[in-house]
Amino acid sequence: MSDLKQQLAALHDQLTILKNPDADTRQLLGVLLADISRLMHTDASDVSGTASSESSPVETMENVAARFDADHPALSGALRQLLDALGKAGI
Repeated sequence: MSDLKQQLAALHDQLTILKNPDADTRQLLGVLLADISRLMHTDASDVSGTASSESSPVETMENVAARFDADHPALSGALRQLLDALGKAGI
């Protein structure tokens, strides 16, 4: 679990570097934070979406990382490392 904590710290560091994000970026970050919180308090068997049209938190985080690729590559990389750590933790 220490790897997960390290990745969360790295993501936090990248978020603190982000200056004056636009409204769309702020909204995506809000979704990201809610998903991370939900993942941290959810049983691994409950990670998939509850409805067929609802994305799982991991899918949402992957989509956010993809959207950040062009404008915030370091943040995108930190997010992908966090997703990898979550996967290794069985989440």
